[in-house]
Amino acid sequence: MASYKAPLRDMQFVLNELVGMERLSGIERFEEVTPDITGGVLEEAARLIEGSVAPLNEPGDRQGCRLEDGDVTTPDGYREAYKLFVEGGWGSLSHSPEYGGQGLPYVLSQALLEMMSSACMAFSLFPLLTNGACDALEVHGDEALRDLYLPRLISGQWSGAMCLTEPQAGSDLALVRTRATPHGDGSYRVNGTKIFITAGEHDLAENIVHFVLARLPDAPPGIKGISMFLVPKYLPDEQGEPGERNAMTCASLEEKMGIHGSPTCVMNYDDAVGYLVGGENRGIQNMFTMMNAARISVGTQGLGAAEMATQNAVAYARERRQGRPAGVRDGETVSIIEHADVRRMLLTMKALTEGGRAMLYDTAVNVDLARHHPEESVRARALDHVELFTPICKAFLTDTGFDLASMGIQVFGGHGFIQEHGMEQIARDSKITCLYEGTNGIQAMDLIGRKLGLRGGRLIECLTGPVRELLEAERDNRDLAFITRPLQAALEELESLTEHVRAGAQSDPNLPGAAAATYLQVCGLVALGNMWARAARAALAAGPDQAFYRGKLAAARFFATHLLPRVHGLAPAVRSGSSVVMELDADAF
Repeated sequence: MASYKAPLRDMQFVLNELVGMERLSGIERFEEVTPDITGGVLEEAARLIEGSVAPLNEPGDRQGCRLEDGDVTTPDGYREAYKLFVEGGWGSLSHSPEYGGQGLPYVLSQALLEMMSSACMAFSLFPLLTNGACDALEVHGDEALRDLYLPRLISGQWSGAMCLTEPQAGSDLALVRTRATPHGDGSYRVNGTKIFITAGEHDLAENIVHFVLARLPDAPPGIKGISMFLVPKYLPDEQGEPGERNAMTCASLEEKMGIHGSPTCVMNYDDAVGYLVGGENRGIQNMFTMMNAARISVGTQGLGAAEMATQNAVAYARERRQGRPAGVRDGETVSIIEHADVRRMLLTMKALTEGGRAMLYDTAVNVDLARHHPEESVRARALDHVELFTPICKAFLTDTGFDLASMGIQVFGGHGFIQEHGMEQIARDSKITCLYEGTNGIQAMDLIGRKLGLRGGRLIECLTGPVRELLEAERDNRDLAFITRPLQAALEELESLTEHVRAGAQSDPNLPGAAAATYLQVCGLVALGNMWARAARAALAAGPDQAFYRGKLAAARFFATHLLPRVHGLAPAVRSGSSVVMELDADAF
């Protein structure tokens, strides 16, 4: 069985030495959030997750969820763990104190989510969706809806679900057919079917609040005619307690590759009572508040999978004895961690996981700055960062999570392919992160097709600017040259590719689609190169005699020599245009 131990030392290193948590000190609500406070929060979260959530991972995968007479039962132990989660106030960590939240930084909620995603990805989905629902309601809901629903959602007493997809409307939400009809009393009656609804029905919370995309009777066609509605499983009574059951049912549960402990529902709405959230025909804009938050969180899930795979691969490689040292025929066998090829895999896992954590946490700190900093210029700059890095974090980290799950299986050899060690479950669970909340291809298209041109094209500076600043500051630092030199070359390649894509798209409309996924990988590698350069700088300043910092320097050297040069191998594919991708007729495949 796979085991999990929260990587608290590395989390604290990233927060306190790499991503500038001190930038939040100018925000009134975070004035008392010191390293001691953040360290204490992470330690308490680790105790809960290691003790109560991680043990659910393997048995919950085997047992799965059950649907009987429209009611969904989660695996054994989920209800007890969720109760501890709610009673500990963990769902309220970063939400507004006005509605019962603790008002702590968003970055801490992502660290918490990383732990949960590593320990049990299926369980982590319940608070993930609820947090997104809270964000959408706080920004777009009217006062009455916020006052009634937000305190209960933030506490975890009630949970949330995002209901977009229909059988004919996956990524193209313009095809949504669900209807909402005014009822004359300020409410609406919602009719339609939604599929792939994570946690649409379960037994953990007292009530489940669905955010449903639907069309009003006089709505214009296409994407501009969609509105968002709040549809609760139980209609609140005058005291705000769950009352009459709404006219919505779970028709079936999907049989899935992984995340078996999370119910993926087909939901039917048959004149269900709903309430408009935001203005009419503004559902897409409003839902993206929820979806963009969820995309960062799904990137966090990818990071969690990468951490879980890395931890278990390293532990197994230390224990498993097989073969002899290179060049030695006789003698005792050694632990496989002594073999160079295994070291290559483990260092790849370490470098991508720890670098990815730094990129994700840096983006999360910018979410806090964009939401709460008193200076408008700081908020605007941070928002640029968040918008650029949301698709990068989502796609790069989830691809990494799945790839490292596969690499972890490779470290285990045949033992990784069987259920006993839990490695194959990491691969099965993590693949969904590349698909939901917008497939990674859609993330890449968002980056190259929208974000590069947004606000006069300035967003890419949120990636390239800090790299240039670091390189300028360290240009005479010979000890750091092992990574600054290849990072300089990678930065120049990225800037050249960016200009190539911008210019080429004018004459080749298929270029963005052909180049998008590869371009996003280049952006991710350069972003991680920036983080590893920062980490190496911090490690050199700390001195070489500490094992933790020696590990950072070794991983930084490996990233600089084995992973960052991938940028130059990817670049020709971006420059090749779309002709080789599009020349084959569809019927010739």
